[in-house]
Amino acid sequence: MFGRGPRRGDNSKYYEVLGVSKSASEDELKKAYRKAAMKNHPDKGGDPEKFKELSQAYEVLSDPEKREVYDQYGEDALKEGMGGGAGAHSPFDIFESFFGGSFGGGHHFGGPFGGGSSTRSRKRQGEDVIHTLRVSLEDLYNGTTKKLSLSRNKLCHKCKGKGSKSGATGRCNGCRGTGMKVSTRQIAPGMIQQMQHVCPDCRGSGEAISERDKCTQCKGNKVTQEKKVLEVHVEKGMQNGQKIVFTGEADEAPDTIAGDIVFVIQQREHPKFKRKFDDLYMEHTLSLTEALCGFQFVLTHLDGRQLLIKSGPGEVIKPDQSKAINDEGMPHHQRPFMRGRLYINFDVEFPEPGALSPEACCILETILPPKPSQSALPINLDECEETTLQDVNIEEEMRRKEQQRQQEAYDSDDDSSSDVHRVACNQQ
Repeated sequence: MFGRGPRRGDNSKYYEVLGVSKSASEDELKKAYRKAAMKNHPDKGGDPEKFKELSQAYEVLSDPEKREVYDQYGEDALKEGMGGGAGAHSPFDIFESFFGGSFGGGHHFGGPFGGGSSTRSRKRQGEDVIHTLRVSLEDLYNGTTKKLSLSRNKLCHKCKGKGSKSGATGRCNGCRGTGMKVSTRQIAPGMIQQMQHVCPDCRGSGEAISERDKCTQCKGNKVTQEKKVLEVHVEKGMQNGQKIVFTGEADEAPDTIAGDIVFVIQQREHPKFKRKFDDLYMEHTLSLTEALCGFQFVLTHLDGRQLLIKSGPGEVIKPDQSKAINDEGMPHHQRPFMRGRLYINFDVEFPEPGALSPEACCILETILPPKPSQSALPINLDECEETTLQDVNIEEEMRRKEQQRQQEAYDSDDDSSSDVHRVACNQQ
């Protein structure tokens, strides 16, 4: 039912990390870990990754059951749950439990390697809270302030985050203060799997507070809900994806440095303008008369100003031609008096077929540049065959031809199948 047991994996890495042989005794492991951990501790300028590897290796090899699983099956077996997992605890917790204290930032050694001990624990870094802040292009052009109401956990001011009136808490009996419980199950004859999960009694804190001693304000939870209004200042010229950070305003928790609340700017699409860095782009359609004889129109900018856009005398605008206006683009962030350019791309709208009468065409020919004369052509027109132009939709035409090709290929496959069937019948 269970098939073969776990494959043998690499079972030498942890010994190499500590610099000991596979036959190392418990004392040799302790000596090697103590020397390497003191050298690589981050508070003393050591390599955090190396410190983590050392702690993980010592945690496994100092546990007889985990070491036996590691020696037989390697690191992968520990990751799959055999022996309780590898590196389940914080490397700083392992270090402090080994030395009886921590060092750096006012901490000192205790236990067998120094006088005294410290009850002060290392503070964890809380997680940041990320919010998306949708703003208009007008907001990014002019700058704005958004008031946002948020809820967060805050340390109870009555018990100062201890959860009890007296400030004293006992060790949770369910997990013996570790915050984790271990359950075992047999997955095969002679093979037991251990799994760790958060203790349901203390919710991972490792502490127990009696009902009589619980803080009446937070009910022993150590934190209370707080509603706070944040004023988010969107500065002129900020970019899409830029972050606005409120340091230390995320959820508070005991022995934890509160994370940040981060707002990420997300610019909404604008019906008229497109933005690229500090420049603005827009499209404008001209009639053929405007393109040839001059134009003017009024543009309402993002700050409400009315700009008069016009062409110069005798200036001809070609289809897909672009013009630029200096200093009418987006303001530069933190330098709002400097602005990018506004680019206008012109589309020229031609008259509909049949809109020009023969008389109008004759009048236009007297105004517009003359057409090539027959004498300028390379051959005699009387020797040419006349053709007729037809209106056509190229996309529709290509789609129709593709459908026709697919149908012909399908019919060809059907004919080939019929021929094979007839040959087979004749052979019978």
